[in-house]
Amino acid sequence: MVDPQGKHGIYPIEEALRMAREQELDLVEISPAAEPPVCKIIDFGKYKYELQKREKEARKNSHQVEMKEIRFRPHTDTHDFDFKVKHAKAFLTEGHKVRAYVQFRGRDIVYKDHGMDVLARFMAELGELAKMDQEPRMEGRRMALILSPSKKKG
Repeated sequence: MVDPQGKHGIYPIEEALRMAREQELDLVEISPAAEPPVCKIIDFGKYKYELQKREKEARKNSHQVEMKEIRFRPHTDTHDFDFKVKHAKAFLTEGHKVRAYVQFRGRDIVYKDHGMDVLARFMAELGELAKMDQEPRMEGRRMALILSPSKKKG
């Protein structure tokens, strides 16, 4: 058992509970798996409050990764392609993941090789900014690939 002043020792449970009551604090089991189990005399309400405060601070400082989508067609023109690559670079530098997909409509499904070329060019343009999480694959009438920001920052 550890008391609020930092002193510790091995006590029977009845005596530890009596010591906690005398100080008007709670006896809390910290490590039940230890031999003997480790308990601490603390104000449990204050302990829970501080724990919630730390968790809230950790959530506030954490960054939520979003999945941004960029859509192409098998015959996307050069200017449109460059414009979308610029957006993808911005998303990746902000730390977001990017799902790029080629949407096939109607008879476009015949041009799967064009879709693969568009995604390969897209990946080549992003180069060292991104790493591939998922290879290009067909998902119904669309061919998709997922990129995440690479760890290297310049």
